[in-house]
Amino acid sequence: MTISANAQQGSWSVSVETEAAPEGGFQATIHVKHESPEGDFEHTFHHARVFIVEREAVLEGLREGMTWIALKTTRTIGV
Repeated sequence: MTISANAQQGSWSVSVETEAAPEGGFQATIHVKHESPEGDFEHTFHHARVFIVEREAVLEGLREGMTWIALKTTRTIGV
């Protein structure tokens, strides 16, 4: 079974999908999106960890995506 979830903060959004990892467990794919008049921005990446429980993969994926947004909006990282 695949679980997906999303969260939104202002003009930023995060969506997460899980998939079975080849070595067992579940991996989260994280999609971060920002909509603005200057142009839309999207970034997709995998969570570094593989999780035994699919629910944990989704929750950690959302947390990682929101952390990524916080780092991007404070200009701590640039992509």
